Amino acid sequence: MTLDTDKASAKAVPAGTSTLDLALQAVEYLVLQSRPVALAQIAEALSSSKATIYRHLVTLQRHGFVRQDPNTGRYDAGIKLMVLGEALRQRFDIVSAAREELMTLRDRSGQAVTLCDVIDEELIVLELIQGRTMIEFAMRPGTRLAFHASAHGKIWLAFGSPERSRTVAAGELKAWTPSTIVSGEALLAEIARVRECGWATAPDQVITGVNTLAAPVFDHRKALVGSIAIVGSTQFIAPEPDPEQIREVVGAAARISRGLTWKD
Repeated sequence: MTLDTDKASAKAVPAGTSTLDLALQAVEYLVLQSRPVALAQIAEALSSSKATIYRHLVTLQRHGFVRQDPNTGRYDAGIKLMVLGEALRQRFDIVSAAREELMTLRDRSGQAVTLCDVIDEELIVLELIQGRTMIEFAMRPGTRLAFHASAHGKIWLAFGSPERSRTVAAGELKAWTPSTIVSGEALLAEIARVRECGWATAPDQVITGVNTLAAPVFDHRKALVGSIAIVGSTQFIAPEPDPEQIREVVGAAARISRGLTWKD
């Protein structure tokens, strides 16, 4: 390798960040796994040597971000990540304000309940409470949702920033299923409908056989600060939801809004 090539490589990766990048990638990889994994698997996934990954894991383990199973030697995300994540989640006032209503909504509807917010222009699930049906959803806090293909996303397009709505409608709309809205014109029409009725659905639009019924949460400025929804199979949440389900979801959202000192 020539000196010029070495200089080019140095410019490609900012000095002093590559080591930290790899450590953070290791943490993220472990968090996303469903079970503890072997050192060799981590090294292969991150295209690094076992020796290098091992050094990072030792440091991360010392600080509680990674733990190692004493029997198998496999690695998993550490409990400290959960503690820090929960502490961070509590900074979002909407989570604390909504939790009791979300539990009540779950109990009254029997369906899974979700709470979303937009963070750095990404639609993020902040809370998931599993329902009382036989279906359990793998979605977890931190999951990103598509604005155009989710009921939560349609709420944020209808009641949030007009600029965001225009940008999303003008961009590429991924077809998750044959029912996903992939036309900007159709999406804008759907946004107008949601704005008029005050709630949104997305039957079969991300996963066939699953529907979501969502409603907006506003703060004291009447600014959109969250969205809540029930999630279930289309057997339980029809494409045209039962009026009682609509009342439950919209009512819960309104009560959370009042808890944030919004007055209608």
